[in-house]
Formats: sequence, C-alpha cells, structure tokens
Amino acid sequence: MTEQTALDIAHAAMEAAPEDDAARLRFFERLIDSELFLLLEKEPDGDNVSPDIYTVEGQPFVLVFDREERLATFVGKTAPYIGATGRTLVTMLEGQGIGLGVNLDTGTSEMLLPAGAVDWMVSVVANGPDEVEARVEEFIAPAHVPEALVVGLDAKLVTAAGLARYAYLVGVTYDNGTKGTMLAFVDAIPGAEPALARAANEALTFSGIEAGSIDVGFFKPSDPVSALLAKVGLRFDVPEPAAPNTAGPSAPGRDPEKPPILR
Repeated sequence: MTEQTALDIAHAAMEAAPEDDAARLRFFERLIDSELFLLLEKEPDGDNVSPDIYTVEGQPFVLVFDREERLATFVGKTAPYIGATGRTLVTMLEGQGIGLGVNLDTGTSEMLLPAGAVDWMVSVVANGPDEVEARVEEFIAPAHVPEALVVGLDAKLVTAAGLARYAYLVGVTYDNGTKGTMLAFVDAIPGAEPALARAANEALTFSGIEAGSIDVGFFKPSDPVSALLAKVGLRFDVPEPAAPNTAGPSAPGRDPEKPPILR
C-alpha cells in the first residue's frame, strides 16, 4: 500500500467533515506548504517552464504531484518536471485561468481545483500583515489564545526552518493604549523578516479564526527584552535548516527568490 502523505491525510480529514471549514483550510495550508512536482511538456529553458496542460470539460489544468514517484506512475514514462512549493506554483498561475490537478490517478488526495481556487490561494499567500510603528509598553503572557492558532503556528514554523532561532507568542500593550498578541521572533537572519511575517499571517488565516490579528516583532538575543519574552511568552522552536545542496545550481522552482516563469 502506498504511504499516506501529509496531503493525503489532510484531504481525508476534509472529505470526512465536509462542513468543517477548519479542516478545509488545513488542507489548503498543506497544499501551499508542500513541495509539489509540476509536469512539463518539455525540459525547462533556463528559468522558463512550459507546463503540460490538460483540459477537463473545457477547463485547463496543470498537473502536480506530492511525490516524484506519483508523477512517474501517472505518466508511465520519463517526463520533464520541476519541483517547487505549492505557494510558488499557485503564484505562477495567478490570473492565468488555469486550475490545478492534484495527484490525479495516484493518491487519495486526488482532486481538481479550478482556477478560482488557485486565485484564492494566491490572495491568501499575498496578504501579508501591515507594517505599523508603535512602541510596546508591556509584554505579558498570552491570554485566550485559540488552540487552533497554537497548532497552526507550530506547524507553520516548520516551513521557516533556518530563518530564526525561536519565537515567543506574547500579549502586548502599546503606548497608544491598544492591546494585542505578538509573535516575537528572536535572532532572525537578515532579510527573512517578510517571509516570517507572512508565515505568521498565514497561520492565523488557516487556523479558521474569523476575527483577530497577530502582530510580528523581531529581536536580537542580546536585546534585554528577549529575556522578558522568555519569561512570559509561549515558545516555538524554529527547526534548523536542512543541509545545503552543493551539487550545483538549483533547478527552476527551487529558489523562492527566483521562481520559474510560466510559458
């Protein structure tokens, strides 16, 4: 029996509870966080890729699989493909009117997602938090934090491996009197702040919480406030980065700062 993947498990949970919005959101979160393999009609030309387009009832779809073996099983022969996160792939497809065929004929998570679903996922991953300037007057232990958000943050920070050492969820009071909740990252690598802020925002969105917000802050280990965060905050450890691939230049889709160009 084929091993169940994270996408299979999330899909089964969604199918078992069709009225559960949280289960549906968790599936889409797994989809955008997973590495997917996009079937191509020919080998990439530099950063330009040409997906193999399948038409179902007049609607074009590109085909992705969450295991290389599943892609090979579907095609039945050697075929060109690229690997990229679901986040990268849906961004490539934005506004193209092209849907996403997932694990067709190869997995229990088999499904066809129309172009509208692809554009919705793009709107989620592109919807980062607003940048504001405010002075924190007090950090306190977080209160009344939904379990779904804690679970969502724990899972989401796995995808941020190597971008920071750890993060603390804390309650905050600002100098203008407003109160809120902050995810405070400690020892983030330079330039990783936007990606970490997006991760926090996605965790909130996919937790299924209809109302609420989460602020994001960045601190150095030497900052005096970091010791206070450790005392009052709920800590999340960010995993160490995977060993770098030194075999040569990365293939199209592997570099999130330089995604492939859809042709």
